Amino acid sequence: MNWSQIEGEWKQVKAQVKSKWAKLNDDDLQNLSAKKDDLVGKLQERYGILKDEAERQVDAFTSSLGADRTSGHSSPGRKNPK
Repeated sequence: MNWSQIEGEWKQVKAQVKSKWAKLNDDDLQNLSAKKDDLVGKLQERYGILKDEAERQVDAFTSSLGADRTSGHSSPGRKNPK
């Protein structure tokens, strides 16, 4: 899943973000407005980590969302390649 997709599904993804990074509160998540740079900055602030580490964590989270959504599920109207 790429960040554009996350922005489009932010209301659904917010709960997963909060589960992953429990130090983020509801106000943090509301104010992020689904912006990756804002999430990275908030992780730096709340967890005291460097920007590179925060970006790595966000990228890993983004990748895991894509894996969760594609494992065993195909999109309607799309054929699985053989």
